[in-house]
Amino acid sequence: MWATIKQHWNALNEWLKAFVLALVLLLCMHLFVVRWVIVESTSMFATLKPGDLVLVQRWPVWTGFSRGDVVVFRDPLKDDLAMARRPLLVKRIAGMPGDQLELKQGVLFVNGREVEPVAHGTRSYLVRLRDERFADSLMLMLGSPGHLLQRGRAFVEVPLNEDLAASVERLPYVVGVDRMGLATGSPRHIFPFSPRYPWNGDNYGPITVPAKGDTLHINVDNLPLYDRLISVYEGHKLGVDHNKLQLDGVPLTTYVVERDYYFVLGDSRHHSADSRYWGFLPADHITGRAGMLLWGKGVDGSRSGRDWTPL
Repeated sequence: MWATIKQHWNALNEWLKAFVLALVLLLCMHLFVVRWVIVESTSMFATLKPGDLVLVQRWPVWTGFSRGDVVVFRDPLKDDLAMARRPLLVKRIAGMPGDQLELKQGVLFVNGREVEPVAHGTRSYLVRLRDERFADSLMLMLGSPGHLLQRGRAFVEVPLNEDLAASVERLPYVVGVDRMGLATGSPRHIFPFSPRYPWNGDNYGPITVPAKGDTLHINVDNLPLYDRLISVYEGHKLGVDHNKLQLDGVPLTTYVVERDYYFVLGDSRHHSADSRYWGFLPADHITGRAGMLLWGKGVDGSRSGRDWTPL
């Protein structure tokens, strides 16, 4: 077989050989070294903005990730699609496998210790305008998508950090910039979607991130935390027989986790659909670490200061 391949290869002209080699090299780099993605949401604003082009390092998939890494991963909710066809999302690792994580009044604690906020961490601000016609100008300047606008109103809710809020407040068409309050209540769309866990986006947990080899003691109370992990990500069949939980037809009392998981958050937490809303991120869904901003617009709309910026 190799002799046949060598014969066909020798029959190619030099230009075609160079093209094939370049194609193979590009494919290998895409699979094992780097790739690039375009940011589409405001969940990492202003660390990353919609339209930013980000270089993704592939090798951490094999060498490992660290808490605080910005990672690119396949949407874990799109399990009706093949993995390669699922949309790519970008978030920051808040909890590693085995970590205990908690949000108290919007402040993140990991393993009982307060985590310093990310330098570009954002909160929701209400920007009041002199006239609703200036809303489009504001969104264009911030690089924010138009779907955040509520037409016919002279105010806009946007994710900003303190520096951006100060810049926006100096604009001639802005009346005021006010920080939004913390989340209240316990909405039903917060993971794990159970009244036994009355959490919200700013007061969440404590929750322990599953790690490979962990033994989980499963009961009716904590099953909502792990049912998707067991049945979707690790492919087992959950059931009930005579009011008793079953796993693959066998009574279920303990479960040994088969892979590592992560807990991810967006830097703009009030504008981010992250692990608080859909649960743990399986390790095999991560495609790489966002290592460098290749191209993006600054707050004034220019490219200055955001080209080839390490993350």
